Amino acid sequence: MIAIPYLTALTTYFSYGLLFAFGQIRDFFRKFVDWCSSSNNLQGYAPICLGLEDFYTRRLYLRIQDCFGRPIASAPDAWFDVVERYSNDNNKTLKRTSNISRCLNLGSYNYLGFAAADEYCTPRAIETLKKFSPSTCSSRVDGGTTVLHNELEECVARFVGKPAAIVFGMGYVTNSAILPVLMGKGSLIISDSLNHNSIVNGARGSGATIRVFQHNTPSHLEEVLREQIAGGQPRTHRPWKKIMVIVEGIYSMEGELCKLPEIIAICKKYKAYTYLDEAHSIGAVGKTGRGVCELLGVDTADVDVMMGTFTKSFGSCGGYIAGSKELIQYLKYTCPAHLYATSISPPCAQQIISSIKVVLGEDGTNRGAQKLARIRENSNFFRSELIKMGFEVLGDNDSPVMPIMLYNPAKIPAFSRECLRQNVAVVTVAFPATPLLLARARICISASHTKEDLIKALEVISKVGDLVGIKYFPTEPEKQQQDERMKSE
Repeated sequence: MIAIPYLTALTTYFSYGLLFAFGQIRDFFRKFVDWCSSSNNLQGYAPICLGLEDFYTRRLYLRIQDCFGRPIASAPDAWFDVVERYSNDNNKTLKRTSNISRCLNLGSYNYLGFAAADEYCTPRAIETLKKFSPSTCSSRVDGGTTVLHNELEECVARFVGKPAAIVFGMGYVTNSAILPVLMGKGSLIISDSLNHNSIVNGARGSGATIRVFQHNTPSHLEEVLREQIAGGQPRTHRPWKKIMVIVEGIYSMEGELCKLPEIIAICKKYKAYTYLDEAHSIGAVGKTGRGVCELLGVDTADVDVMMGTFTKSFGSCGGYIAGSKELIQYLKYTCPAHLYATSISPPCAQQIISSIKVVLGEDGTNRGAQKLARIRENSNFFRSELIKMGFEVLGDNDSPVMPIMLYNPAKIPAFSRECLRQNVAVVTVAFPATPLLLARARICISASHTKEDLIKALEVISKVGDLVGIKYFPTEPEKQQQDERMKSE
């Protein structure tokens, strides 16, 4: 749990209170002007966007929307081109210009650097594009299964250490479409409180009973399991048909590694299934890139359902589910994302196959091992330096995701805009993606970053951190002396 300093919490609440108050005043005058001008053209229809529901968007988000959705004009490599925009109406609308800024990329999920042109992957993806076209224009059960899809599923199953796998064209859908198939009425889902929105929506759509345990706290998970097993189903108190515990390998907004060994032990004790989302960990952590199971020494046979995406470490799109042959066969018969959605694009499938081969060294080189060593070194170096500077950084070592806490809403645009002005592109995250008080900048490190790139990023972030006032902890003495020498030079 994040312990917010009292003064920081107080000023953050005060800032949001001011924004809310002024927003309500502006809404009042807007309604008054609309009433006087009789500009209501709904003609009996109810408003499609209700005032309270889009209040946050209109009165808070639009003020800083230039910090989000920035268009790029190149591959998301270590450096990329950001298209400059301007607004003539106080940020309500943004217009693109023909100018671009070359920026250091600290926002993309390009963990292993496969998103840019690769000497092994790119030629094979191009050849596949020529042979198969960009889309199969069909679902998997009709004409959408190529030899590449079968090869990809075999490749993924072998890579993650499971008997079989099934792939989908979108990572978000992998969670939101699978959970309603596996769970239903009379079943119990126990979900980590900070699980991704795709898991939340999938669980809600399943019709199962949902209970939440404190983030990454195995002891509370055991309490919830014991209580729910003892109580049984609501009203009838019958035993649950099945129980599934859902966790993530690396939590995308916290950068924390899941306490998987402890959670597996608890699930075994209470005969609950384990569902592991490795969207941000597969390919990025572990000696050979096989995710948190390899990193934490967990046997993949102890994880019942393994989920992951291809959008982070493999430079492609889509997601997968890996498990027993019986499970995968059942999903192929019943999952709507397999039966009705267009299959994954053949060039994207080839990109995944090729990148996995590079990671495993099957391309005849050791580039995969070098990438894995570099992402680990880059991540740990960058995290340790940020902490030395006095930033509040969430997450664990080896994780390439590093949230820097901002808290105050005014610091969100200030940090983002000032970094961009100095040619460093960062991602800032606020409500509703995070709790209201816990706004942050999320740094994503890549194996494609050089040491010089990281040092430049640290220099810029340190300067901006001083300017914005987000160094909530004292600077370490050695780092303070280095900063003073840098300023004097």
